[in-house]
Amino acid sequence: MSFSTFADGTANLPGKLLEGITLLPCTYTLNDVVHTYDGILENFNSSEFYSTLKEGGVVKTSLLNMQVFLDSFRQTLEKGTDIIYVAMASGISGTYQAAKAAAAELMEEFTERFIHIVDSRTCGLGSGMQALQSARLSSEGLSAKEASEILDEYAEHCCSYFTVDDLNFLKRTGRVSGATAAIATVLQIKPILFGTSEGNIVSCSKVRGRKKSIDSLVEKFKEKAIDIENNTVYISHGNCPEDAALLASKIREIATPKDIVICEHEPFSGAHVGPGMLGLFFYGSER
Repeated sequence: MSFSTFADGTANLPGKLLEGITLLPCTYTLNDVVHTYDGILENFNSSEFYSTLKEGGVVKTSLLNMQVFLDSFRQTLEKGTDIIYVAMASGISGTYQAAKAAAAELMEEFTERFIHIVDSRTCGLGSGMQALQSARLSSEGLSAKEASEILDEYAEHCCSYFTVDDLNFLKRTGRVSGATAAIATVLQIKPILFGTSEGNIVSCSKVRGRKKSIDSLVEKFKEKAIDIENNTVYISHGNCPEDAALLASKIREIATPKDIVICEHEPFSGAHVGPGMLGLFFYGSER
């Protein structure tokens, strides 16, 4: 490895894919009980988490603060190794800015070292894809400076589309109004959401019913996906494995990706989108 790749629990990567990636632990509270999530999906009880949310459980998530980055990055810099950290979108979290501030301070101290903070402009497996790409570039011997330019461009092609089963979870965290959530619930309206180039999560369409929402995700894939045979498609879900499997089968009907990885959705953005969240992440022509 020519440089070290850092990410955190929001990258949503299964343990088998984490080679070459150092994960920073995150904390959240569920019904006032503090949980530390090490980022290893196999250590996350998604069924219990999303079932508790469905029953009215309250989740509060905590940002990674500047001190976490100072402490974690320093250990690597002292070994003479450069760093790339892939952060959740700056438009939806302050973690990116905390990491930037820590990097600026450390580079004044370690003047011969290089730290780059990637604004993934997405979350979940969208940022996980970019962490995987960073680890690959390091294994191929690229320098952190060379990789940083590639990764900033790569971020523009990491498409993240998802739908939710219940808008009330987005209402709880202020993403949609109460009136919008109430009307959508009555009419069974399912929004299709995506991460913009500015790092914000917005709605790009609305359909009625779960089946149509899954079909809409497939249509976005047909519209945007490129170089499919050489790239992996990623699907995450909020305790709805059958829907995730259906989405994967529909993708396979129209394309032959290198692989399709299906996994549970992590708890941090999962707290906002709730049980029934279904996300599709892939390399595309544009966001």
